[in-house]
Amino acid sequence: MRALLMLAAVTLALTACSDDKPPPTPEPSGGADEGDWKDTGAFAACTVDTASNTCGSVTSFGTSGCRPGELATLELEGVYTLHVRARNPRYGNTYSFSSQSMRLASTGTQYAGGLTLDARQVGAGGNVYISGSRTEGTNGVRRRSFLGCQSPETDRLQGCYVECLNGRVEGEGTFDAVKVTARVDEPESSGMERVSETAVAPGLPVDVYIAHGHAYVVALGGGLFVYDVSNPSQPVLTEHIQRTNDTYWNGVWAHGNALYVASGVRGVIVFDLTDPAHPVEVFSTGTRTNVHTVFVYENTLFAASPAPTGEVLVYDVTQPLSPELTGAFQAAGFDAASSYGPHDMFAFEGRLYVNFWRAGYVIGELNPSGTPRQLGSYRYAHSTSHANAVARYGERLIAFEGGEDWGAHLRVLDVTDPASVKLIGEHRMRDYVSIHNMVLSGTKLYVAWYHEGVRVLDVSTPESPREMAHYNTFRPDDAGRGESFYDGAIGIRVPGDGFIYTVDTSRGLLILRETTP
Repeated sequence: MRALLMLAAVTLALTACSDDKPPPTPEPSGGADEGDWKDTGAFAACTVDTASNTCGSVTSFGTSGCRPGELATLELEGVYTLHVRARNPRYGNTYSFSSQSMRLASTGTQYAGGLTLDARQVGAGGNVYISGSRTEGTNGVRRRSFLGCQSPETDRLQGCYVECLNGRVEGEGTFDAVKVTARVDEPESSGMERVSETAVAPGLPVDVYIAHGHAYVVALGGGLFVYDVSNPSQPVLTEHIQRTNDTYWNGVWAHGNALYVASGVRGVIVFDLTDPAHPVEVFSTGTRTNVHTVFVYENTLFAASPAPTGEVLVYDVTQPLSPELTGAFQAAGFDAASSYGPHDMFAFEGRLYVNFWRAGYVIGELNPSGTPRQLGSYRYAHSTSHANAVARYGERLIAFEGGEDWGAHLRVLDVTDPASVKLIGEHRMRDYVSIHNMVLSGTKLYVAWYHEGVRVLDVSTPESPREMAHYNTFRPDDAGRGESFYDGAIGIRVPGDGFIYTVDTSRGLLILRETTP
């Protein structure tokens, strides 16, 4: 069930490598920014026989170019992240990329590409074959298979990849996989301590908001969980709300006596917080509308809606329990078929900053009409612009931006002139782990960095972010690890009460406290 939930999350939020046609890559802006990664060609010299009648089988791979001797020291255990370079034969030689994951273990369930493994073997030549499948209702059976045939480093596996639907090749290419382990010589935490840890089940916890002494956690497939956190060392569950046929709740925000939940099928769901421990649903903004995240600025609610039209919906919430739609915002030249729509938003000093995924980081001017006017944008190669925060530094407006992909990291942008955004700094972790969400509080940037856990950066000199504290939430042996690339610390809030609230996809709600000023 958990694997299906995460797969659904990735399908709705992104576009997997099995999509029909690879999206166009926009030209980057900003000059010095070359993107999160570069396409350097095939990862391995093995091949896939696209004419094979046994798509996905070990015999459908050609191994003459393999270097299996390199696999002798590789331990096929643990969680790996994968960068897949594949093409759909129906669309020629254009390659697209996806970020995936797998978990290999001697016991327990194993995963590859979001599917449960049903085949794993080491061939006579030393090549490693891994394959998983899933029945998709009337669509039939989907299979993803990997042939690992070289290991240039002891923690790396490279080889060929194929995706099949009912025995037909949907995508084929190569992959690069890296085992996720603890960073060398880094302790579990530094400058931070865990105050409490609360499992969130059922479902996959993805976001949290703190208001009225309560933590409101949403989980894919699990709904809304309400915790009394008046004693942060012992959160108490006071309410759990689920809805049949409405299981994709991905974002949450509170404003006055209202709680807004982003729903994949009902837009924004509004709950009355008259009794903060027991929210009562009073309204939803629309059916068949996918809202991914929500953000409130003054008396305006912004709802990122990737589908059906890929735009930010703008609501007047002067009456918090009665949102009134006043407009919508979409990136200039946006193509809903290839750009995947908005993900996160941030509003500051009369501007709206939107992460429009492939369409880049887009800046709009807020105005009384309710429909923002685009002022500029920033795009980089293979853009997956996902999260941001903005602050004023003297005469400059500085934005902190991050994507959600292989190599995604923190960018520091001067957005003073939105028509000429400049890259002025960066902060990277390991290239096979993605950044996710961030919260700016004063001169500290708190980042939920998936497998890297929670990272606190000193951004007093914005051009040179400096890590000052961390807490590693990722443990490879936790239940559910390896089901998706989007794994680990995923949501974070810093409400100013002395605590940091984060949600981890496996561990649930963690309340942390800094131990250094």
